Amino acid sequence: MSVGRRFCRQSPAARHRQIRWPPSATDIVPSKDTEAAGADLRRLFVYNGGFWLQPRLRRIVELAGWQIRTGLPDTGDSVGIWGASPTAWRGRAVAARRGNPLVTIEDAFLRSVLPGRAKGRVARRGPIGLIIDPVGVHFDPSRPSLIEELVSSGATADLHQRARDGIKRLKALDLSKYNAHDRDIAPPDPGYVLVIDQTRCDASLMGAGRDAFLTMLNVARADHPGQRIVIRSHPETTAGLRPGHFDASDLRPGDEFCTSNISPWPLLDGAAAVYAMTSQLGYEAVLAGHKPRIFGQPFYAGWGLTEDQHPLPPDRRGPASVEDIFAASHLLAPVWYDPCNDRLTDFDGAANQMLAEMRAWQQDRHGHLAYGMRLWKRRFIADTFGGNHLRFTANPSPKVTLTWASRAAEVPQAIRVEDGFLRSRGLGAALTPPLSLIADDLGIYYDPTRESRLERLISSPIRPAAETRALRLLATISKAGLTKYNLGTNPMPLPERDGRRRILIPGQVEDDASILLGGGAERTNLALLERVRRDNPNAILIYKPHPDVEAGLRPGLIAPADLARLADHVARNANPVTLLPRIDEVWTITSTLGFEALLRGIHVVTLGAPFYAGWGLTRDLGPIPARRTARPSLAALAYACLIAYPRYHDPKSGLPCPPEIAVQRLIEGPPDQSPGLRALAKLQGALSGHSWIWRR
Repeated sequence: MSVGRRFCRQSPAARHRQIRWPPSATDIVPSKDTEAAGADLRRLFVYNGGFWLQPRLRRIVELAGWQIRTGLPDTGDSVGIWGASPTAWRGRAVAARRGNPLVTIEDAFLRSVLPGRAKGRVARRGPIGLIIDPVGVHFDPSRPSLIEELVSSGATADLHQRARDGIKRLKALDLSKYNAHDRDIAPPDPGYVLVIDQTRCDASLMGAGRDAFLTMLNVARADHPGQRIVIRSHPETTAGLRPGHFDASDLRPGDEFCTSNISPWPLLDGAAAVYAMTSQLGYEAVLAGHKPRIFGQPFYAGWGLTEDQHPLPPDRRGPASVEDIFAASHLLAPVWYDPCNDRLTDFDGAANQMLAEMRAWQQDRHGHLAYGMRLWKRRFIADTFGGNHLRFTANPSPKVTLTWASRAAEVPQAIRVEDGFLRSRGLGAALTPPLSLIADDLGIYYDPTRESRLERLISSPIRPAAETRALRLLATISKAGLTKYNLGTNPMPLPERDGRRRILIPGQVEDDASILLGGGAERTNLALLERVRRDNPNAILIYKPHPDVEAGLRPGLIAPADLARLADHVARNANPVTLLPRIDEVWTITSTLGFEALLRGIHVVTLGAPFYAGWGLTRDLGPIPARRTARPSLAALAYACLIAYPRYHDPKSGLPCPPEIAVQRLIEGPPDQSPGLRALAKLQGALSGHSWIWRR
């Protein structure tokens, strides 16, 4: 008996154990390990050109344990097909003729920003996950599928809490199969009946055409006489890629088409009832708490969660919870891919990556005209903000959409760009490219005279799962000893405590915008040091000069005589990560070192109004804006500052990435700097007294 036939005769639970879904920790390995184990891969013979023309598709299949081949399969081999594609008949014919098991591959329910048929660099990236189904295919109700058997076998029983968290996360982050959502577009006024269209010849429709959709529309009208109908077009129809089933002649007065790129979640929130054929949006209606009326036989029907117009046979499926279906469809059945590390990941890892890509697309989709960017920064600015869709100009104008924050007064309508809080291994003044950038459409974090996007994020409620993610990120940062610049880790001796408190005073660049805009009574490093000594006459004061000031690139030096008079120790060229575990307090005007200390649980006193002050987490002696009334937890502050606010760009894959990837890159070591930037950095060091040359 062949391997495929033995598999098909096993019970659902036995099949689940054999196929090892989801992949175990040992399955989620870097690409080099997978390649080294190539001899252990199962052979999968395919006859669809997409497997050869789409590198990411082929790579995910390989990482899932399949070696893609062409030719004729032998005993023990499998045949792979892409869903119900026009060329799938080839694989079916070969499998039937030679007695090999069939493996059906389809996109996962969290796929990409743009539909696969769209054009452009973002669309060419491919899917973030696949469903590799050795049982059937989820959209074909004539036979069971992997999703169905995972539910029926009880494989989802222990995953209900993870499923609830995952559903909440999709809704909170506006994630769906396609994610080209325009958050500037409001949903229709609530109270409508939502009727969901699909593209013509969709494989899940099993031949149903326009007449079936008109029947569904008429039933919706009969069920809700006089109520407003909203017909939701498929994203591919909206993009002009494939036609749908409804047209303007199907509307009555008061009805409307929803053809905008609105997220499905607010659309479902406003619906009084939902009608669908087999659409994934019908499934998301179930996840959103609806009991939609279903006119096809999709994978989510037949479990008691939908009102089924055409029920499945009574011996198929049965009662199941929303958590069971979600655990099968999003946690167990898919093979999720981490494109930055070229390895498999889990649902949360895929969601993190998709969120990063979606946010970047939303901000960059119309392209940018950038102003005020120094020449050496333009390469990584272009890489981060849309590549060929970004142009630079030397002239301020109303058309500018992106500007370095220090030049924002010349183009006040533009999004302000600055370095993020986990920047690089090396100084910006040394021309080290950043891993993170901030793009703020309201203000900028260091300017307390006006509200910033960061302030709104800090003031917003946070989900428990987001707090948990922030705590994990903080633990990784603390363990790895990461800060903003990560300049080195050699500890230096400090004065003995002899019962006195140790206070760390970080020096700053005195013409830094954060001091000019958010400083208090003390606006120079000398005034800062004098204030701390006056208020703490018996403490051990450890002064740490700013790296750019030490390098002679920026103003802020304190005369040696004043240092000797006021400070007990000067921590020159010190990485703050080696100092923070050995001090008791940080006193600062607006330095981000105060933020880094706060994240490590160290008491922080502020004399200005930095972005992390005024939230109840620091002792504030400076002029804090009255609007900062929220009282977030430390984890909530970290989530806003490190996860929700910055944009991260992975230098290895060239993709937008979540902060976890940026942290990984910082742990791995400094990035390669181009020869041109290395030479320019050395030249500016030699001309440190003339910094105006490169700071224009």
